[in-house]
Amino acid sequence: MPQELAIAVVVVIAALAIALGYLAYRAEQQRKAELEQLARQRGWQWDPSYDYSHDERFGHFAVFNRGKSRYAYNTLRGAVEVDGAAWPVQLGDYHYETTSHDGKRTRTHHHRLSYVLVEMPFGATPDLYIRAENFLDRIAEFIGFDDIDFESAEFSRRFIVKSRDKRFAYDVIHPPMMEFLLAGKPPTIELGRGCCCLTRGEGVWKPAEFELTADWARQFFERWPRHLLTQLSAGPTT
Repeated sequence: MPQELAIAVVVVIAALAIALGYLAYRAEQQRKAELEQLARQRGWQWDPSYDYSHDERFGHFAVFNRGKSRYAYNTLRGAVEVDGAAWPVQLGDYHYETTSHDGKRTRTHHHRLSYVLVEMPFGATPDLYIRAENFLDRIAEFIGFDDIDFESAEFSRRFIVKSRDKRFAYDVIHPPMMEFLLAGKPPTIELGRGCCCLTRGEGVWKPAEFELTADWARQFFERWPRHLLTQLSAGPTT
């Protein structure tokens, strides 16, 4: 390849990289502006700064305890109304890094995801983990790593449910709750230490998705049976 052509190719590639970087920057700034507007509309607090202490407070959730260089950002704090009561909520984005080796060099991978955290007014609750089942789960089940089964064969086939307190899991996931979960594509649900974490894997959400997920959380908790809410309000379950 002639030297002049090689230089031209390098210049074009560099120009494309700069253009793509600029477009990504503009898109991120636009998203931040929309998140800030969402906070104003809902009466929530908005904090775009990096929070390196997030994993210290919420590291009991597996999604916040991976890799290194962990921090939350684009954070919104406020409340959602559940049966007329205000439950504290935190929403935002989260970052962590992992590395891989190909025998010659080490690559750093940046992982970003969005989340909703809802603080439950009961204090500590039993742990509970619910998410849609995938092919790897079926392999794990085949070799003996089973999850909790329910009377609904369809629900047991479509969802992974884990808890050290099966009675609590059965109380939360009663037949109407199963219908609610089966009717849509719910986020991954994880309960622990009086808090509920909702995520959908990697990738950050559009601002509207935060609102939709917060509202989904309201619907989820409003389907908890009254006897369970009374029991939890009376004190911790062992």
